[in-house]
Amino acid sequence: MINEVFMPALSSTMTEGKIVSWVKSPGDRVERGETIVVVESDKADMDVESFYEGYLGVILVPAGETAPVGEAIALIAETEAEIEAAQKQAESKGVAASATTDSAPAATPAPVAAAVNTSAAPAPNNSAAGNGRIVASPRARKLAKELKVDLSSLRGSGPHGRIVAEDVEAAAGKAVAKAPVAPTTAPPPAPTPTAARTTPAVAAPAPAVPGQKVPLTTLQNAVVRNMVASLEVPTYHVGYTITTDNLDNLYKQIKSKGVTMTVLLAKAVAVTLQQHPLLNACYVDQSISYPSSINIALAVAMEDGGLITPVLQNADKTDIYSLSRTWKDLVERARAKQLQPEEYSSGTFTLSNLGMFGVDRFDAILPPGTGSILAVGASLPTVVATEDGMMGIRRRMQVNITCDHRVIYGAHAAAFLKDLARLIETDPQSLTL
Repeated sequence: MINEVFMPALSSTMTEGKIVSWVKSPGDRVERGETIVVVESDKADMDVESFYEGYLGVILVPAGETAPVGEAIALIAETEAEIEAAQKQAESKGVAASATTDSAPAATPAPVAAAVNTSAAPAPNNSAAGNGRIVASPRARKLAKELKVDLSSLRGSGPHGRIVAEDVEAAAGKAVAKAPVAPTTAPPPAPTPTAARTTPAVAAPAPAVPGQKVPLTTLQNAVVRNMVASLEVPTYHVGYTITTDNLDNLYKQIKSKGVTMTVLLAKAVAVTLQQHPLLNACYVDQSISYPSSINIALAVAMEDGGLITPVLQNADKTDIYSLSRTWKDLVERARAKQLQPEEYSSGTFTLSNLGMFGVDRFDAILPPGTGSILAVGASLPTVVATEDGMMGIRRRMQVNITCDHRVIYGAHAAAFLKDLARLIETDPQSLTL
């Protein structure tokens, strides 16, 4: 019997997926529940497991190509004898030639594929799950293939012992340094530097050549769809200027503990939303939907293009130090494309902070499924009239909120900003309690 492997829907907004790499090669044995392919969804790379056991007969969609959700991307034969039948079935669809030739380069380093798929044997490291499967990020798996590193020999340094790209690079040692010297007709693999969290600059795409047309990435296409959908929502903007001297002083006291200004602002927004639940709500089917929690989504620019919004769950109830640790982990995994859908799609209120770039003010586009987004500019020294009638220098920050007018009116937004300013200006210390 020949079974089809379909492109899965890894998120509610996903319409197509890109094949990052095939963990299995044609002819390899496949067990039920075993990872066979790594797929790039809207905003993350995720392992896709097989629902069947047998042998990978034909790869219909090679690495680097995309396929719509629900389209067959491979054929699995129940027995070795049926592999030929799977190839003939692919021929009948007119894809056999591309499937057999295009997938061959991905499967060329046979020893590497064997190394990646040795999860059935007991792994001598701390990165094996209870079922014996090696726990490694998709980027680490692909990098291991390229550098011919045996994942079963590594000890992961990522969360819960997960093998990350740096572990593979460290194990490769001189192989990484020698790679550029070796003669080659193809450019070096782009994903290799992408996963290196300590050197984000090298993860950027190759410089565009003047006159060149560069296709959008899967992530960039997802952003396009969301932004186009936002045009259907009637929005407006309300600005407010907040004095940040006290907040800046607090930040200086606690930044050594890993707290960032972005997390401080997220906490301040979450606490203020407790008094303004309407700003945390959204429009759904001619009704106002009030979420059961306050989840602050924070916009993060991806180094290879696109935008993602990791979410701080229950930000109003979580202490600032725990939020900071969570945020650091979210950002690292976001840039390694390892976030789960609920970690970037469950925000109820969005915060976009461009202040670290020196931007003094800007308007933000409302993300679909939310009612508000707050754009935060830089805190800059400003000459102001003080309470005693004299002139003085105060650090001031401009914020600009974008709201869905179907749910939130101008007076509601203004009241929220007034209370947010009062908290930041007079009682920021309460954010650490």
